[in-house]
Amino acid sequence: MELTKRLLEQFLAVVDEGHFGRAAERLSMRQPPLSQAVQRLERGIGVTLLERGPHGVRPTGAGAQFATDAQRILSLQEAAIERARRIAHGMEGDVRIGCVTFLGLQYLPRLLSVTAQAMPGLRIKLHQAPSATVAELVQSGALDLGFLREPSRIPTDVSTKPIAVERLAAAVPARHRLASMDAIALKDLREEDFVLPDAAALPALAQQLGLACQEAGFIPRLRATGEDLTALLSYVASGMCVSLLPEGLHGLSLPGVTFVPLQGTSSYLNTRIIAVHRPDADATVHRLLDLIIQQVLDWTTSTEEPATQPEP
Repeated sequence: MELTKRLLEQFLAVVDEGHFGRAAERLSMRQPPLSQAVQRLERGIGVTLLERGPHGVRPTGAGAQFATDAQRILSLQEAAIERARRIAHGMEGDVRIGCVTFLGLQYLPRLLSVTAQAMPGLRIKLHQAPSATVAELVQSGALDLGFLREPSRIPTDVSTKPIAVERLAAAVPARHRLASMDAIALKDLREEDFVLPDAAALPALAQQLGLACQEAGFIPRLRATGEDLTALLSYVASGMCVSLLPEGLHGLSLPGVTFVPLQGTSSYLNTRIIAVHRPDADATVHRLLDLIIQQVLDWTTSTEEPATQPEP
């Protein structure tokens, strides 16, 4: 049985809508042919993909996994077509970029503006996901380029390139006793409750923060864990605890959270932003990456405070 693009799109529409009638309306077709198409798909695969009920449908365990894989297949097809078009027509077409949520808020708006000027024939499609997912999608070819914070788990067959270095800062509730300080030492937080990255979801970052605290002479007192930066920030904003987060987030004006710089030279207090791409990435991706690196360099240089000049 041939898994055509149309058939996969039909199945995904039914899964998304949870109802054959709504899916048929979305696809601008009649319901009976759609139902028959999904039945043929199930017969061809040899498993039941959907549980039918009086009020709609929902995917079985096998159906849910098939939906995930089907979406990836469609993404790979579209990415392959776009890569071929870019190679044939030069710096034109679509480039798929993935990043973790807060990197998108920090860097991508400016990137989109610069790219529109320097490469007007290029259209950027953005995908936000956890670091591990972004790396896997780049590895598979579903994404052309990804941006992650280290430390992250990255497949060995994916190329990486450093983009910038961010320092960690103490993220404390806005009314915290340390919120008004110009800078503090990490050991000043030894008596605080912490929210830390979940070791299963963000193992490398969790290890880094643990080592930073250990080097400062204490084991952080755990109050909660979070599976992403949004969860960590939410706990801090609640006033329940403190955390260690990239200081670049302070520019996002997050309600209830104050970032206080950390003193010291520990390597555990630095986190790198890296770009990941396949080794066979085409010339358009490399040119875009060079543009991004120069843009981040210009942005970093322009935000640095000028050195104090001695008085004559």
